[in-house]
Amino acid sequence: MSESASGVREVSVASAFAGMRSVSPVVFRAGCPDCRGRFELAASALRLAIGATSRTTFYSFTCPDCGASVRKPAGERVVELLTGGGVRTLRLHSTL
Repeated sequence: MSESASGVREVSVASAFAGMRSVSPVVFRAGCPDCRGRFELAASALRLAIGATSRTTFYSFTCPDCGASVRKPAGERVVELLTGGGVRTLRLHSTL
C-alpha cells in the first residue's frame, strides 16, 4: 500500500483480494410434500416468482427424489434469502 499526496491510501487489486478464500456455492434446504423427501438444492434448481400479492409470490423446484413439481409460497424473508442466494427470479405483472 502506498499513500497519495492527498493522504488517501492506494491499494492494488492483488493486495485488496489477498487472503480471500473462494466462496462456497449457496444451497437451500427443501422438502417434498409428495414423497416427504428432505434434501439440499443449489440456487440453479429453484425458481422464484414474485407477484403483486403474497398469494402470487412463490418458489418452485422439481423434487430430486420423486420428480414431482413443487410450488411453495414465499414470504418476504424467503424472497430475501432466495434472491440473495442467486435464485433466478421472475416478476409477474398483471394484465390490467
